[in-house]
Amino acid sequence: MSVESEPIHAVAAALLRHYDLHARSLPWRMKPGSGARPDPYRIWLSEIMLQQTTVAAVVPYYEKFTARWPSVMALAAADDADVMAAWAGLGYYARARNLLACARVVAGEHGGRFPDSEAGLLALPGVGAYTAAAVAAIAFGARAVVVDANVERVVSRLFAIDTPLPASRPEIRAKTDVITPAERAGDFAQAMMDLGAGLCTVRNPQCLLCPVREHCAAQAQGRAEAFPVKAPKKDKPHRHGIVWWLEREDGHVWIERRADKRMLGGMAGLPGSSWDTRGKEGEGAPPVAGEWTTLNRPVEHVFTHFRLTVTVQRLLCASNIQPEGAGQWWPLDTISEAGLPTLFAKVVKTAMQSHDD
Repeated sequence: MSVESEPIHAVAAALLRHYDLHARSLPWRMKPGSGARPDPYRIWLSEIMLQQTTVAAVVPYYEKFTARWPSVMALAAADDADVMAAWAGLGYYARARNLLACARVVAGEHGGRFPDSEAGLLALPGVGAYTAAAVAAIAFGARAVVVDANVERVVSRLFAIDTPLPASRPEIRAKTDVITPAERAGDFAQAMMDLGAGLCTVRNPQCLLCPVREHCAAQAQGRAEAFPVKAPKKDKPHRHGIVWWLEREDGHVWIERRADKRMLGGMAGLPGSSWDTRGKEGEGAPPVAGEWTTLNRPVEHVFTHFRLTVTVQRLLCASNIQPEGAGQWWPLDTISEAGLPTLFAKVVKTAMQSHDD
């Protein structure tokens, strides 16, 4: 029996019953069905962190952030460099810059209180349609249509939507709107996310355990894994660049602060060529002149829109050398505390391995 032929409320009712018994325990959540409202700051923070990032990766970052900055006012007053360093390794670093911008608007223009409507939330820096809907529903109990990648998959299967992504997104949102209840919309949104993460998975969905299997058109057709339909993937462009490892003879390495408008902007980094600017990958000069040695271990990294291979060049210099530009000499024995994003952490590993060769 498909969702099209059942009362709409039956899907939400079945899913919420399952959620009340099997909801994931996450540090930003309230107990399902309790009626208690979570702190909007913590819901907003978790949703920003969860964008294109797994729950398992987010939890330790979330716990460190909320221990250090327990309120939006505390985060708004934080030093930019401290926040960027705390974000290092979580990826998609524009989120960290938007995080600070949003916190400062909430603190400065809203007295530290998040707007309680989708429209008000959408007006905040770095808050898109999904985040506004999620915060409105989960933190404020508003009826909002919340669609992330997990929900896209669940709804595509429930309604057997044949249009390939991303063209199917308007239809997916419309169908999600149809099944979203007026009451407990926040719990419903989180129940849909849990369903997609735990049972209605990309591969090998556990249809026999699914609380809404009786309403699922894809399951009725025996084709759950065929949905959502996706357009063929295009190969990512492959860029090349150089990263310069400048090391002093007293055991310090030169770390720069990357310009705000570059990729990984505002983060600590290692100097390098313009690998983040298409067509200009080979441009740039090392931080100081000298006989640079090319290490025999290139570093591979994948960004959202391109693959990157960087050659690492190393120079050992005297203790009185001072490169131009914003940066500092960092002791090698505490390099793990420098807040370097993943690309540069890989370069550190390669450079340190060269010490042992």
